[in-house]
Amino acid sequence: MGLKDLEGRTWVVTGANTGIGRVTAEVLAGRGAHVVLACRSEAKTRPVLDAIVAAGGSAEFLPIDLADLGSARAAAMTLRERALPIHGLVNNAGLAAAGGLTTQGFEQTFGVNHLGPFVFTEHLLDALVASAPSRVVFVASKAHYRTSGIDWEKLRQPARTPIAFPEYCVSKLCNVLYASELARRLEGRDVSTYSLHPGVVASDVWRSLPGPLRGVAKLFMLSNEDGAKTTLFCATDETLGHESGHYYDRCRVRTPSALARDVALQDLLVAKSRAFASGFLDDAHT
Repeated sequence: MGLKDLEGRTWVVTGANTGIGRVTAEVLAGRGAHVVLACRSEAKTRPVLDAIVAAGGSAEFLPIDLADLGSARAAAMTLRERALPIHGLVNNAGLAAAGGLTTQGFEQTFGVNHLGPFVFTEHLLDALVASAPSRVVFVASKAHYRTSGIDWEKLRQPARTPIAFPEYCVSKLCNVLYASELARRLEGRDVSTYSLHPGVVASDVWRSLPGPLRGVAKLFMLSNEDGAKTTLFCATDETLGHESGHYYDRCRVRTPSALARDVALQDLLVAKSRAFASGFLDDAHT
């Protein structure tokens, strides 16, 4: 591959203002891609945009708040109205150890890590198909192995523990389930999907942990650069072009949990997600 092997291609990266999302965006831009940084705060994203442009890259800011399904839809519609080709989407943004509810009343971790990205992705599928070959990458977690199922009623309730780990595990299971369902739904359209465990990374996903606990925990975590390696592998490696729906860890295929491989649960999650997001998907296609 040449240094500018992604020239002429457009990538959308959520949560690209910090952590492994920032590394992902900067590497993609450095390889010639135009990168859309989909983030909540333009002020916090500006240093990344400036760094990319200073290095000779091309990037722009797209406002999105994944805790608000209206914002997720509006962000996608902004891209659709511009008829911007989209060759790749990295659903990187997420959070852990969060309490409370989203704007529409869903458990915060589920809402930000799955339901917001679900609405955003569904609205961009037509553009991804039109721009094929294209890829959709979900930054999930090995935490998805740590849950025994999805309690649909609890998704409407705040987390029951201070660090919300059970809720985090469920949200990451949803990432893997959705990536697999999309792979089946888009089969034959040259859109490949991937989910992955980035490693336990010292990123801002842990921003809701109490300060002292967060500081100690990060001593044992990977750097953002190491954490972004599997994301970038799934996003750009040429050997993966004809694979879809797999789960990766350390740049290798790994068998996800039995729950994540349950086709009926994959379909049920998508059906439930559509019902949860009723009113925000009316003009989504594919």
